[in-house]
Amino acid sequence: MNLLFSLCVLCVTFRGLCEGAGVLVDDLLNAPVGGKVIFTTTLTPPVTITFLLWTFNHNNIITFTEPMNTTTPGYEGRITLFISSGSLELRNLSLNDSGDYTVTISATQAHTGSTKLRIYEPVSNVTITTSSPDLVEFNSSFRLSCSSSGSSLSFYWLNGSSEVTASDRVQLTGGGSNLTISNVTRYDQGMFRCHVVNPVSNGTSDSVDLSVSFGPENTSLNLSPTEHYYEDGSNVSLTCSAVSRPPAHFQWIGDKLSGSGPKLTLLNINMNQTGNYSCQAFNNITMRNQTSQPAFISVLKRISGASVKSTTNQAVEGNSVNLTCEAAGPVFSRQWMKDGSYLIPTDNMTLNSEGSVLSFQPLKKTHSGEYSCRIMNPINSVEADYTLVVNYGPESLQITGPREINVKHTLTLTCSADSTPSATYTWLLNTKEILSNSAVFTKDVTEFSDSGSYTCTATNYVTRRTAAHVLFVTVKQPPSCSSGCIAGIIFACCLVVGLCAGGWYFVSQRKKRLEEPFHRDNRTGSTGGGSQNSVATSSNQNKDGGTVHLELEKNSSEYAEVKGNNRLPAESSTDAHVEQMKDAAPQSGANCAQTDALDPGT
Repeated sequence: MNLLFSLCVLCVTFRGLCEGAGVLVDDLLNAPVGGKVIFTTTLTPPVTITFLLWTFNHNNIITFTEPMNTTTPGYEGRITLFISSGSLELRNLSLNDSGDYTVTISATQAHTGSTKLRIYEPVSNVTITTSSPDLVEFNSSFRLSCSSSGSSLSFYWLNGSSEVTASDRVQLTGGGSNLTISNVTRYDQGMFRCHVVNPVSNGTSDSVDLSVSFGPENTSLNLSPTEHYYEDGSNVSLTCSAVSRPPAHFQWIGDKLSGSGPKLTLLNINMNQTGNYSCQAFNNITMRNQTSQPAFISVLKRISGASVKSTTNQAVEGNSVNLTCEAAGPVFSRQWMKDGSYLIPTDNMTLNSEGSVLSFQPLKKTHSGEYSCRIMNPINSVEADYTLVVNYGPESLQITGPREINVKHTLTLTCSADSTPSATYTWLLNTKEILSNSAVFTKDVTEFSDSGSYTCTATNYVTRRTAAHVLFVTVKQPPSCSSGCIAGIIFACCLVVGLCAGGWYFVSQRKKRLEEPFHRDNRTGSTGGGSQNSVATSSNQNKDGGTVHLELEKNSSEYAEVKGNNRLPAESSTDAHVEQMKDAAPQSGANCAQTDALDPGT
C-alpha cells in the first residue's frame, strides 16, 4: 500500500513538473511570529481534486485522497485546506515554520508548485540613546545609538523628514544602528529618529532633540529713530541683536555708559553724549563673544540768534566793508542772498572759507540792496537780513535853467545830483553866497545886476564829498516893440512895397503911352504948336541933383515921374524901371517915403 502510494506521488509529481509547474502564486512569503500565512494556488475554484499533497522541507503536512485527508501531527489545529482550490492556511507561526513548501495536485491534470516562507520576529521597543547632550558648533561630536527587538532588522536615521546618510563627518556603524557626527554644525541639529524595519514589520523611535550651540555672530546695533544727527534733548533707543544659540547676553560699551540687555534708551541726550556706541554679545555655552560695529551718535543744538553785522554803520562807495553772518549753535553751512536771489560774488566781492564773512573791496553803489544769510545745520536753519545802503556822490551834478533872461522877469535855476543820502546845495553868484540848503534858486524880479556866474555846490555830509557846477546867466533889455508889434511892422512894410511897385508900374506904362506921339512929331520935323496932341515939356532941377520932368497934355491929364538917380537913362523902357526897383528893394521904407514926398499924385 505504501509502495503504491509512493509510486502514485512520484507519477503525479513527474506529471506536474511536465504539465503544471508554478501553481503557487508567491515564490516567497514573509510572516511574523504568531501570525498566519495563506499559500494560494492559481487554480480557479471550483476544481475537482482527486489527489493533493502539501510538504514542508520534504515532510508531509497534509494529504488528500478522495474522499479523505490525513494531517501530520504538529499541524492539527494550525492548518486549513481549501479543497476547492488546493490553497492552504498556516496559523500560529513560529520561527521553526520558516522553510520550503511544495504542493502536488491531481485534478483534470497534474499541478505542482513551491514557495519559501520566512518567519520574523516583529520590530518593537525601538529606542535612542545619546552620548553628548551639550554640543558646541565646530568643537563637538555626538553619537546616537538605536536599539530594537525583532529579527532581521534594518536601521534608518531621520533628521526631521530627511534621511541621514553617511559622509565625511557622518558615520553609520553597527549595521546602521549607530550614528556618529563629528565637528557638528548648526545645520546638524534637529529632531532625530531611528526607524527600524524587517520584512514583516517596522518601528520608529521617539524623537531626540539634538541642539548645537553656536555664535554669537552677526552682532549689530540699531538706532531708533534712525538719524544722522539728534537734537539736543531728544530720546534715542539702541537695540543690539546677534545670531546665537542659546540667546546671547549683551553688554553696552561707550563713554560714560554702562548697562546690559538687548535694549538701551538714552533720555534727554545732550551734546556731551556725542560719540561712538557699541554692544558686545556673549554666549555662555560656546564661551564666545562678539562686538558690534560702532554706531556714532551726534547730538546738536538748534541754531538761534542769527544776525548779519557790518564793519561800519555808514558804508561809503570806494571803501572796504565786511558783512559777518553769525549765530549761536553749531553751524554747518551758510547761504547768502541778495534781493531774493542767490548771491554770486563778483570780482570785488569775496566770501571767506566758512562763508561767514562777505567782503566788498572796494564798495560800489550797485552793492546796495537787501542781503540775507541763511545759517543751517542738520537740525534746523535760521535766516538774518541786512539792508546795505552804499553812500555815494554827489555826482552827475547839473544846473537846469535859462542862460539869458529879460530884466524884470523871474529867474528859476534848479540844481540836481546823484547822491545817497541826498546832497545839500549852496548857491553862489560871482563867488558870493546867495542861497543855502535848497536845490532851487528863484529870483522873482531880475535886475541887470543879476547877470553873472551862478555856481551850485552839492555836498554829501556822509561821504564828505562835494561837487560844483557853473551856469552863466545874462540879464538883458527886452526889445521896444513886442513880438506882435514887430510882426505888424513887417506886414505893413511888405504891403507898402507892394503898393509902390504897383504904382511905379502904372506910371511907367502911362508915360510910355504919352511919349510915343512926341517921338513921332520929332521925326517928321514939326514944331511945338503944329498939332492938338503936341506936348509942352519943361524941366526943373531937383534940390538933390535929380531931374523932375513934367509933361502936360492938352486934355489937362498929367503925371509925374521921380528919378532916383542923378542921370536919366539913354532911353526909357519898362525893364530898366523894374531893375531900378529891384535895386531899391532893400531900402523900401525910405524910398517909399521919398516917393510919397515927391509924388503928389500918390
